[in-house]
Amino acid sequence: MFNLKIMEDKAMLPSISKRTLSPFLSSIFDDDLFPGFNSRVSSMPAVNIKENEKNFILELAVPGIDKKDLKIDVNEEVLTISSETKNEAEEEKEGYKRKEFSYSSFCRSFYIPENVNREKIGASYRDGILSVELPKMEEEKNKITRQIKIS
Repeated sequence: MFNLKIMEDKAMLPSISKRTLSPFLSSIFDDDLFPGFNSRVSSMPAVNIKENEKNFILELAVPGIDKKDLKIDVNEEVLTISSETKNEAEEEKEGYKRKEFSYSSFCRSFYIPENVNREKIGASYRDGILSVELPKMEEEKNKITRQIKIS
């Protein structure tokens, strides 16, 4: 089975960096008065990491995000999955104007084990789940064993 160790074997561990607010702002925004700013609420998608004989599989829950807004990069030994979305809406009716906008983003990075074939990494998106398949390299099946005669 896949053994999760901290960076020694460069296993597929999420490497999440989190920005923190200053202690003053932190205490203000942790209050239920501002639930949208609560620092305990995370916009990081949940992830499952699975392993079988042929693959490692990452499954990220990203409901409501369009496939076109997802980006997957492989840079040497790190796989990074990110998304950035911006929305604007404007409405004018009988003496009032309403303009709203929203912005959301996330970025998750994972170390790629050495036995993964980086050229064959693939991904699919269905029903709000992004699946990234990291195929393992095939081991030599026909290893020749023989005894050597000493002359």
